[in-house]
Amino acid sequence: MATRDVSAQSDLSKLKREADGSFKRPASSFRDVIERGGKYEPESDRYHLYVAYSCPWATRALIVRKLKGLEDIIPVTIVSPRLGPQGWPFASVDPFPGAEDDPLYGSKHIKDLYFKADPDYSGRFTVPVLWDKKDETIVNNESSEIIRIFNSAFNHLLPAEKAAVDLYPEDLRGEIDAVNDWIYPSINNGVYRAGFATKQDAYDTAVRGVFEGLDRVEKLLDDKDYLVGGRLTEADVRLWVTIIRFDVAYHGHFKCNFRTIRDGYPAIDLWARKLYWNVDAFKSSTKFDHIKAGYYSQVTINPTKIIPAGPIPDIRSL
Repeated sequence: MATRDVSAQSDLSKLKREADGSFKRPASSFRDVIERGGKYEPESDRYHLYVAYSCPWATRALIVRKLKGLEDIIPVTIVSPRLGPQGWPFASVDPFPGAEDDPLYGSKHIKDLYFKADPDYSGRFTVPVLWDKKDETIVNNESSEIIRIFNSAFNHLLPAEKAAVDLYPEDLRGEIDAVNDWIYPSINNGVYRAGFATKQDAYDTAVRGVFEGLDRVEKLLDDKDYLVGGRLTEADVRLWVTIIRFDVAYHGHFKCNFRTIRDGYPAIDLWARKLYWNVDAFKSSTKFDHIKAGYYSQVTINPTKIIPAGPIPDIRSL
């Protein structure tokens, strides 16, 4: 029997582009929730999180997991940052420093988990993956939903001080949603639309959108420590994972090179550095060697796989 070809689901060189050369991100496929009384009950050590330090979407989940004190409730496994033709590899396949083996099934790649959850799965093999060990399936692979699950679903299992941490407070939800609604397309996904564009016009449109978004954020953060409500919210987490990768990856690799963050956006730069140096959840979830290796191993954009030495330092001190 012929082996099924799934390379279109795992190989970056086979990413589908629109007719105009623009990149359109496919929607996530697993969208269940963890909630009391639901199909997936919030229980300690029932769920497992798979992430890549190089991936901004996965790092969202890592940051919120740490902020909420879920480390003992939801274990985590780190894959290699070097996304290859078979997708995200575990350390057993690519022993990159800091990468780990799959402790549950000995999987070679993240795709093995997707096919364990659904043998007929036809989407992309992305991280983060929130896995249910009881039913042996994927609960959710959409980072924006995973961080909201982490924000509230396990509160009854947490100490009072961690349960009180609320990154999506009811009184600020309208403002948070409004900020997320324009930051995602212009900046979070905008850098990818610039980097993965295959035609000049598509790139030009995308890169202009990125810097229009950054200009808008710069004004929003002028003399402020946070995006919304004078407090840390999920809006900060969602933007920060892109900003921390900007100078080390997107500026060069994705050709988002109008300006760097450190030299072009003083308010954004200060906001990002304060979170990195003052809040361990941000610093400990950020591995610059993984970020650089992950992006610059994308052979369709960087066929030599040479990893740039700069910028130096990766992030400046306060």
